[in-house]
Amino acid sequence: MKFEKNKEYVVVEGAKAKARQAKESCADGFVPQGKVPIAVFDFDRTCIDGRSPLRLTAHLAKTGKLRPDVIGRMLFWGAAYKLHLPQNESWVRQQVFRPFVGKPKEQVDQYLGDFYDSNIEKLFRPEMDALIRKHRDEGCFVIVVSATFEPMLLRMMQRHPVHDQISTRMKVDDQGNYTNEVDGLPVEGDQKVASFEAYANERFGEGNWEVRYAYSDHYSDRPLLALAEHPVCVNPDTSLSRTAKREGWDVMEF
Repeated sequence: MKFEKNKEYVVVEGAKAKARQAKESCADGFVPQGKVPIAVFDFDRTCIDGRSPLRLTAHLAKTGKLRPDVIGRMLFWGAAYKLHLPQNESWVRQQVFRPFVGKPKEQVDQYLGDFYDSNIEKLFRPEMDALIRKHRDEGCFVIVVSATFEPMLLRMMQRHPVHDQISTRMKVDDQGNYTNEVDGLPVEGDQKVASFEAYANERFGEGNWEVRYAYSDHYSDRPLLALAEHPVCVNPDTSLSRTAKREGWDVMEF
């Protein structure tokens, strides 16, 4: 348990450091005025019509970069995930990242960014892009919080007017090469809330922000949706549909 707590500490501290950097640089152009309204978006099956990690896995398998036995274990993991069985979220990301172990971070980031452009960007829902732009025009700070790999979301930010993102980061060794270890924990479920709140408190100050809107498709994001004044379930799974009906949350179907 101590080890897991340390991993959570790494993720939260990483979110704080990211917020400090953004606050100091103001690279996203957002200047807070009073209490900051925030619009939070999930990415996979919310912003895009699909799951980017699965698309990446299929691509790596098709190009011979993943061994058949690894693919088999990941398919078993995927079946268990659909059944909402407890899973090791770090393990599956370590398997996907095997082809990139020992390779320079810059090279891998470029590969994943190019993969996003050729395979993921076309899946971005126009309706969600319009909502991102609408909330930004309303004065909201727009952030995407996702379990997918960071380099893909960084490329997404070049295509859509999102202020910032929080996502799963893989460790880099002393030589600047990627390992297949997650840096902390994947940004999934309760960890999304912990990372997001750490980021928002560091960036805007505790008590100086509020979640105006939150969008997600998956039952594991119920804690994140519950933070919002206007939670919206996008093509929700069965469990999230039940929650939406019980809580009176809005539902978007595509």
